[in-house]
Amino acid sequence: MSSTPQQPGTSTDAARGPGVNFPPPLVFVAGFVVTWVLNQRMEFLIDGKGARPPQQGIGVAALAIGLGLAYWGMSTFWRARTPVVPVKAARLLVTSGPYRFTRNPMYVGLTIAYFGIALLLNWAWPLVLLPVVLVVMNTAVIEREERHLRAAFPGEYDRFCEKTRRWL
Repeated sequence: MSSTPQQPGTSTDAARGPGVNFPPPLVFVAGFVVTWVLNQRMEFLIDGKGARPPQQGIGVAALAIGLGLAYWGMSTFWRARTPVVPVKAARLLVTSGPYRFTRNPMYVGLTIAYFGIALLLNWAWPLVLLPVVLVVMNTAVIEREERHLRAAFPGEYDRFCEKTRRWL
């Protein structure tokens, strides 16, 4: 974790927070709601005979890995005592734990879990719409968070971005 707490009043953007007024996992939930509606109207299965054991095994593994990674990211934030949900301003720039490998381990984890659930349900629609979900995550959440972090931690956040990828 960075040892640089945010200095109050350093910037309006920094003090205000990223401006994401909803929990980001709702983007993934919304993606599944849309795919459920699509699947009700026009079933689109991965395997017409149902999810077989290899597909189920990969689905369970992806779900477990994804939720584990998301939890690791959240628990790293909790230990740093900085907000997990980006409604509030970041208290400090977290660069330890899973943040050594990706700037967004919670979102990477949710993406992997989303993939796993699609396999377990044997639905192809979630896989087709995953790029849309990720574009919404990038534009509605990640870009706002990055603007906020750049304002709150000038220089330090840019150095973090240089050595750590946004996704993987």
